[in-house]
Amino acid sequence: MDSNQPLSEQFRIVAKKWVDADSAASMLEETKSAVLSKWMSEMGDMPVSKAEMSVKASDRWVEYVKSMVVARQQAAMLKVQLEYIRMRFHEWQSHAANRRAEMKL
Repeated sequence: MDSNQPLSEQFRIVAKKWVDADSAASMLEETKSAVLSKWMSEMGDMPVSKAEMSVKASDRWVEYVKSMVVARQQAAMLKVQLEYIRMRFHEWQSHAANRRAEMKL
């Protein structure tokens, strides 16, 4: 982040990125069963349990699950950045209050 930007602007930028990343991760998570069903239906005339096992054993499924984990990790990292900016703001606020108190003495 550009340290010359106000903390509020830094927070706004990271918050927007977090919302987008969280939305993308949620979309992958929420469509997991639909994707599984679609891929199972592509297996043809096969018992459901066997089709599910085949799909879940596939490299394609493993990559899908990995993409969900990566998307959630990216969203989590942005959330941590938001908390860091919030902590910096509270530190600044505390420092400013201490300065004001010292000036009164």
